[in-house]
Amino acid sequence: MRWYIMSSSIVEVNPNLRLLGTAHVSTKSVEAVKQQIEEFQPDVVAVELCKSRYDSLVSDRRLDKEGLLKVIKEGKAPLVLLQSLLAAEQRKLGLDEGQQPGAELLAAVNIAEDQGLEVELIDRDIQTTLRRAWKKMKFIEKFKILYSMLGEEEDEEEINLDEILEDRDILTDLMNELKQFSPGAGSVLIDERDSFLAQKILQIDPEKKILVVVGAGHLNGVESYLKNSKPTESLAELEHIPKKSLVAKSIPWLIPLLVFGLFGFFVYNGSGVDLVELFTVWTLANALFAAIGCIIARGHILAVMTAALASPITSLNPTLAAGWFAGYVQLKVAEPTAEELQQFLKLESLGSFWSNKAGKVLLVTALTNLGSMLGAWVAAAGLIGGL
Repeated sequence: MRWYIMSSSIVEVNPNLRLLGTAHVSTKSVEAVKQQIEEFQPDVVAVELCKSRYDSLVSDRRLDKEGLLKVIKEGKAPLVLLQSLLAAEQRKLGLDEGQQPGAELLAAVNIAEDQGLEVELIDRDIQTTLRRAWKKMKFIEKFKILYSMLGEEEDEEEINLDEILEDRDILTDLMNELKQFSPGAGSVLIDERDSFLAQKILQIDPEKKILVVVGAGHLNGVESYLKNSKPTESLAELEHIPKKSLVAKSIPWLIPLLVFGLFGFFVYNGSGVDLVELFTVWTLANALFAAIGCIIARGHILAVMTAALASPITSLNPTLAAGWFAGYVQLKVAEPTAEELQQFLKLESLGSFWSNKAGKVLLVTALTNLGSMLGAWVAAAGLIGGL
């Protein structure tokens, strides 16, 4: 197979297959999509979108109170925050360009549909991607992301999108930086999706002319996979969400078993250990750390009190979480308006998560749970140290 490199952001695999690398927030990328469809005259336009992301682009998708409550109950607050964080970073880049993230992908779909061309959505479902990324990330990686959210936003060096699109070495460096910052997330967000995109492209009828529109950061990876045609994982494997192992499922029960075991041991043996003191250590450690987490999220005083009261109890029952209760109270006492719920999906900076009431509910839920978990481990260590 002969390959033609037409420009740094366009790769012609063969006369029937052309790849166009874009910046999801660039005005020039929108124009490039229009130009390439007109010039290449494809039969099929394949875009780096999944069904849910496509739906969110073509409709004015809103978060409602029921949806927010469902996120709290199902323990999905960290995933929603991660997704919103990534979207906010993209949206921040697009402000100066006057484009919303994915504008060039939507333009590709609209033009293709207007001209009666086939449209293929070739990306993996965003929820699958985020869940796989979350599961692959080590604790230290999750902590680094949390720290980046809590830290003050610094004045960052201005990013030249045109320069990035024209220099694939810069893109490679940026992708490598992400992998160094979070190897687990990087492998899922970049390498796995490169493989997935390439395999979906190869499933399209090769007799038809195909224009593939993907983020420029995926251009090198997709090109490499198409050249080698040897993906390490099949589509089914890449769409699979790994279940927790028996060991992982058992870990949340270790602390309750340890606490009840210690109390039972002391009572049975009539030990001279002060049970009231041990109970106080357990209660204070759990309450303090959960409350601190809620305070960092700038939760309402009633949510902070709820976090402190719930944590010593929920830490003994892994089927419950202090953050659920604190988040629910935060939702009730500082209820987001319809406008704030809608704006949450359009936040443009990390600081906006604290000023938006819907974002604050999710932060209260996630950070209270984190504080409660740390408090339980500290309390358990204190109980063992008191023997």
